[in-house]
Amino acid sequence: MKGVICLLVPVMALCVATSTAALSGLDGRNVAPSFEVKIPPGYRDWKLVSVAHEAGNNNDLRAILGNDITIKAYRDKKLPFPEGAIIARLAWSYVPSEENDKVFGRAQSFIAGSPINVQFMVKNSKKYAATGGWGFAQFNDGKPAGEAALKTCFSCHQPAKVRDFVFTRYAP
Repeated sequence: MKGVICLLVPVMALCVATSTAALSGLDGRNVAPSFEVKIPPGYRDWKLVSVAHEAGNNNDLRAILGNDITIKAYRDKKLPFPEGAIIARLAWSYVPSEENDKVFGRAQSFIAGSPINVQFMVKNSKKYAATGGWGFAQFNDGKPAGEAALKTCFSCHQPAKVRDFVFTRYAP
């Protein structure tokens, strides 16, 4: 298992650095409804917080990135997150890599496939007081998801209230 994790982390880091144009071409012009969150310019250059594989309905690979404020808060173990913290979650389909499997001699390698979406959490305690101080956004193929998609964000994050509604733990 340790070998798989050692392989997954560099693969995800590479995916973050070189992902497809569908995620990297976003430039902040579109605004998500409800929370009025824009795609932050330069978010693709943020530091990696962690990676995840969600094996449920989405069956995806995720890279979680943070702006400088977020990374400092994680490193300092500061909760609640300070104002201006932004967390980005990029998701790709989880697909087997035939090319890598040939090298390993058996089926064992999975990689990021086509992009699914990118999501953001933006900390602004006054503006988003009704949702624990966080504004939420989701962009599919560079376009904001509809308001219905955002209505479930805060309720989904309720179980992580003790961690300021953030699921992801820092993976130094």
